[in-house]
Amino acid sequence: MHDLTGKVAIITGASRGIGAATAVAMAEAGASVVLAARTADQIEANAQRIRENGGNAIAVACDVANFQSVEGAVAICIETYGKLDLFVANAGVIDPIGPLVTSNPASWAHAVQINLIGAYNGLRAALPIMQTQQSGTVINISSGAAHSPMEGWSHYCAAKAATAMLLNNAQLEHANDGIRFIGFRPGTVATYMQSAIKASGINPVSQMDPSDHYKPEWPAQAIAWMCTSDADEFLGQELYMGDEEVQRRAGLI
Repeated sequence: MHDLTGKVAIITGASRGIGAATAVAMAEAGASVVLAARTADQIEANAQRIRENGGNAIAVACDVANFQSVEGAVAICIETYGKLDLFVANAGVIDPIGPLVTSNPASWAHAVQINLIGAYNGLRAALPIMQTQQSGTVINISSGAAHSPMEGWSHYCAAKAATAMLLNNAQLEHANDGIRFIGFRPGTVATYMQSAIKASGINPVSQMDPSDHYKPEWPAQAIAWMCTSDADEFLGQELYMGDEEVQRRAGLI
């Protein structure tokens, strides 16, 4: 078990999938967690389950595409716990999947707003706090789609590529402020997103068998490990769930 005792974390997209599992993993490791997502009822239910199991958690309704909403979530975190040590930029969408030539411009732009601008909003809201503290960790949930084009995913690939570069910029500008930055590619994970991909029937990922995907608890444990000093040698890098060294260091194998 990774020790995050006394740490305070915000996890975006914490209503389900990797985000929900990460909130549980961090709480079990001793962190106080703020679950942030648009679906207030779901994150409150998730936070309640964490509290029932002895953890410390609150739910904050938050739309990452809106900076004031993200800034408000950070303010509630500070008001409740007095600091912000860990920020996991996990919120993201894969819809609408489809050919670029027939894509709906408004829907395409909205996906980019969530996947890219949402990551920027999280950094912009968290960095001043961490800079003042001279400490903090930002984990950006990246994707193989950031580095390789995928049919039907033009919005997702473009946004994830830009988000990976955004984290590189943050590393360049703030590594000397005592802030840790790590990107993480969780691979294909058995979440709602994979259900949408499967239903689309587009590109090889949609043809994968459900048993080929990682369970959300695996990347969640890897993220918890990345928040510890044991991962310091990987600062500024983008790690991959399929790397056996990552799995071993995270205590998964």
